[in-house]
Amino acid sequence: MSRNRISFDLAERLDKAPAPTVTLSLLGRIFSFLKPYTAYLVASFGVIVLSAGLGVAPSLLTGAIIDKGLLAGDLALLCQLVLLSLILLVVSSGLGLLESWLSANIAQGVTCDMKNRMYSHLQTMPHRFFTDTKQGEIITRMTEDISGVRSVITQTLASTLRNVSTIVITLVALYRTNWVLATAGVVLLPLFILPTRLAGKRRWAITRQIQQKRDESNQMLNETLSVSGQLLVKLFGREGDENRKYREINDEIRKLTVTETLTGRLFMSTIQIFSSFTPQLIYLLGGLLMMKGSFGPAVTVGEISIIVSLMTRLHRPVDDLLNIHVDITRSLALFERLFAYYDMVPDIADREGAVEVPRLKGQVTYEHVTFGYRPDAPVLKDVSFRVEPGCSYAFVGGSGAGKSTLITLLPRLYDVMGGSISIDGMDIRDMTLASLRRNIGMVSQDTYLFNGTIAENLRYAKPDATREEIEEACKKAHIHDFIASLPQGYDTLVGNRGLRLSGGEKQRLSIARVILKDPPILLLDEATSALDSISESHIQAAIKPLLESRTSLVVAHRLSTIVASDKILVVDGGGIAASGTHSQLLERSPLYKKLFETQFTVPVKEDDHGTTDHSFDGRAA
Repeated sequence: MSRNRISFDLAERLDKAPAPTVTLSLLGRIFSFLKPYTAYLVASFGVIVLSAGLGVAPSLLTGAIIDKGLLAGDLALLCQLVLLSLILLVVSSGLGLLESWLSANIAQGVTCDMKNRMYSHLQTMPHRFFTDTKQGEIITRMTEDISGVRSVITQTLASTLRNVSTIVITLVALYRTNWVLATAGVVLLPLFILPTRLAGKRRWAITRQIQQKRDESNQMLNETLSVSGQLLVKLFGREGDENRKYREINDEIRKLTVTETLTGRLFMSTIQIFSSFTPQLIYLLGGLLMMKGSFGPAVTVGEISIIVSLMTRLHRPVDDLLNIHVDITRSLALFERLFAYYDMVPDIADREGAVEVPRLKGQVTYEHVTFGYRPDAPVLKDVSFRVEPGCSYAFVGGSGAGKSTLITLLPRLYDVMGGSISIDGMDIRDMTLASLRRNIGMVSQDTYLFNGTIAENLRYAKPDATREEIEEACKKAHIHDFIASLPQGYDTLVGNRGLRLSGGEKQRLSIARVILKDPPILLLDEATSALDSISESHIQAAIKPLLESRTSLVVAHRLSTIVASDKILVVDGGGIAASGTHSQLLERSPLYKKLFETQFTVPVKEDDHGTTDHSFDGRAA
C-alpha cells in the first residue's frame, strides 16, 4: 500500500497516526483474517514465484537468439527460439491473470468478512456510542478503512512477494550469465533509484498541499453557494470578499499544480537519462571484456543483451522494496484503527444467564433509580414509582428535568447507575435485550423513516405483516385515507428520512408502526408535538385506546394527553417532586400549577383594564 495505491485522505490519516508497535499478537490477528483463504494464498504464492521465474526467460532467450541464432546463422534454431519466446509470453500473461483472480478472491473475501463483522459488531454497540461518536467516523471505518485493507492484500502483500521473487530470480540469472557485468549493474542501480525516491517525496509533499487547498475550496463552495450561505452573503454584502478569497485559493492551487507538473517532468527526464545511460555503461564494460578480456570472464553479444535486459527488470521491484517500510507502517496503522473498533466492548449487553421472556403483562417498577450521562453529573437521583399493567403515567417538568431520560432507561438504551428497573417483578437486566425490546414500543418526537416505501417502513415493526394488518394499523393511526389518496398508495417512496412527508404524516406513520408491533408497553416521548391541531385530534383518537389497553409512560406535550393519564408525575431536580391526577396536582403542587399556568395556557386578549384572559392551548411540559 504505497503512496499511490490508496486514497489520498486515508494515506494522510495513516501517516499522521502514531507509528504502530509491531507485535506477534498484532501480526497474528491480521493473518487470522487470511486463514480462511490459506489455499488461495498458497496458490497465489506459487503462481507469483513461477511468474517471476518465467519473467527472466525472454531476456535469456534473447541472448540465445543473438548468439546461437543470428550470429551462428542457424535459422531453424532461430525460429524455434522465437516461437518459444511467444509461448512463454502467453503462459506468463495467463499466470498474471490467474494471480489477479486469486488475489482478488482473497482481498474481496477478507474485506467482505471484515465489513460483515464490523456491521454486526456496531449493531451491538449501545445508544450512547452513536450519540457520542461522529457519524462520519463510523462510516469511514466501515467504508474507506476496510477498503484500504483490500489494497494491503492485493498490492502490499502481493507486491512484496512478487518483488522479492523477481529480485532473487533476476540476480541469480544475472550472476549465472556474467558476474562482472552483473556486479557492475547492481552498483549502478542507485543512479536510477535515488532520483526516483527524491522526486517521489517532493511530488507527494506538493500533492498534499494541493489536496489541502482543494479541501478549502470545496468547503467554501459548500458554505457560500448553499441557499443559507448565499442569503447570508447577500444580506451582509460580502460578495467581493468571498470572490477575493476564492480567487486566492484557486491561485495557490494553480501555482502548486504547475510546480507539481514541473517536478514530475523533471523526474521523468532524470529517469530517462539514467535509464538510458545505465545500459550504455554495461555496453562499454561488456565491450572491454570482449576486446580486453584479461580482467574478467569472456562475454558474448547475447550475454551483454541479457545483462542489459535483466538490469532494467530490477529497477521497479528494488524501488518498491525501498518503500516497503512506509507501506507496512501504513498497513499496520490501518489494521490498528479497525481493531480499535472491533475491541470496543458494549456496556449494554445480555448478561450471563439472561432469560428470553414471553409477552409481558406490563407492571413497571422503578426502585431508587440513579442515572447520569456522566458519572459525576447525575440526571436522575433515587427515583421510585410503580405503574400497574394497563395504566398510563405522564411525566411533566421543565426542560432538562430528566423526563425523556426516565423512559429511555426502560428499553435499556442506557443502563441505570444505581437502583433497578423491573417489569412484572423481573429486573430488565435479567432479560435478553431482544425479548425486552420486543415487549416495548416507542414513539419519539424525532420520527425516523428509512428511504423505502410506506409499506416497507411499516413492516419494519412486523416483517410478516399482511396488507390487511398494515391497513388496519394505519386506520387506527388515522393515516390510511391519506396513504390511499397517493398514486402509489402503500408503495409510495417516502424519500431520505421521510422528507417527502410532512411532520404530522411521519408521526402518524410512526404511531401506525408501533400499533402494528402491538407491544404490551408503550413509550411516548412528546409523540404529538410535531402535529397541527387537526392532526392531533386524529392522533389523540388513536392514542386513547392504545393507552387504555397498554402500560404506557408518556412524556407529555399536550394537555389532552396529561388529563387522560391515570397519574401524572412531576419531574424536577432529578427526582419525582409530586404525583397525582391533574386536579390533585393543581391543588397541592405549586410547581405543577406554575407549569400549567405558564406552559398549558396562553394569553388571548386583554380587557380595558389591562387584565389578561387565558385559554388552554393544549400544550404541556
